[in-house]
Amino acid sequence: MLNIRKDFPILNRLINGKPLVYFDNAATTQKPNVVIEAEANYYRQYNANVHRGIHTLAEEATKMYEDAREKVRSFINAKSTKEIIFTRGTTESINLVAYAWARSHLQAGDEIIVSIINHHSNIVPWQMLAEERGVGIQWMDAVGTGRDLSLQIAQLLQSRKIKLVALTHASNTLGVLYDVKPLIKQAHEAGALVLLDGAQSVPHTQIDVQDLDCDFFAFSGHKMCGPTGVGVLYTKQAILETMKPFHGGGEMIKAVTKENFVANDLPWKFEAGTPNIAGVIGLGVAIDYLQTIGWSAMHDHEQELTQYALEQLQKIDGLDIVGQPEADNRIGVIAFTVDGLHPHDIAAELDKYGIAIRAGHHCTQPLHTHLGLNGSARVSFYIYNTMEEVDMLIRALQQTISVYT
Repeated sequence: MLNIRKDFPILNRLINGKPLVYFDNAATTQKPNVVIEAEANYYRQYNANVHRGIHTLAEEATKMYEDAREKVRSFINAKSTKEIIFTRGTTESINLVAYAWARSHLQAGDEIIVSIINHHSNIVPWQMLAEERGVGIQWMDAVGTGRDLSLQIAQLLQSRKIKLVALTHASNTLGVLYDVKPLIKQAHEAGALVLLDGAQSVPHTQIDVQDLDCDFFAFSGHKMCGPTGVGVLYTKQAILETMKPFHGGGEMIKAVTKENFVANDLPWKFEAGTPNIAGVIGLGVAIDYLQTIGWSAMHDHEQELTQYALEQLQKIDGLDIVGQPEADNRIGVIAFTVDGLHPHDIAAELDKYGIAIRAGHHCTQPLHTHLGLNGSARVSFYIYNTMEEVDMLIRALQQTISVYT
């Protein structure tokens, strides 16, 4: 994958006099020139609002915007572009479900299953709903990859009150890519819908929402070489047709009178106001870019990096991997702790070597508490990272530990 590094201009930067080693990809990935230029070209050549004009610029902008929607539909194999809602990101996508679906379909006494693995964006909206509407939350605290998850969700689903199961497809802390298809089947058999947070899975594995059979699927563009501030909510069309608009205003209406309004057709019913047009276009180009590289090549490269990094990290005395230390069933995310060192100190020291990592609870505070940790350091890889960069990380970690111990 070395030949693609030239596509990412930020990788030429020096940080503290050292070449940038960017290992914070689970937080956000870097952007290739084609994405940067696609956004800039929109503003240079056809900056106009979408769906609202019959002049040339508006028609060009609308075509590019809706072409991107079709790219997303194909990318995750949705049945229709009506099922693709553009949002600001995974967080807004999940909140859209919480407000536009849950508040009109759930009532006091109903329950939601929430996984301890979840990102805060797939926890807090349900806690807000519970406080506001009296909806109950049942915690699934198993963190394994197979039988233990299936057994626990089966036990929780015995309650006839479960209406929604909110799951993580891939953990941004444990690095595990979960086999969620059996869990989704179990939930459906019990009469519950399933929301899947795909923020960490979409950048690393091919997604087929029809095969998964999830009811809601949320992800962000910025974690897959796309722009910040743009995301997607996939929802089965039959469910979308039962949902009320999330926001009110322009674009989401067909007509407005003094007395009432008529909502627009899908998917625009849920896209009030001027959207992030440049971001959506950039997301479409990011999808093109990743598909040009190919899932097989990306997967093999990332697995090789992850396996090598796991092997080298485990050779360091006092360093413990958070979760399973194997590379199987995982994405390129490794969280770890070092005896006697605060994660923030590790990150600050590595920055002196030009190495960017994440430190803290990674928006998974309940998971860290469950594991008995206050926080962890995290390295996360993507398509432009190299074995040499992993070696630089290991050397810098060893030098950091020698200074502090």
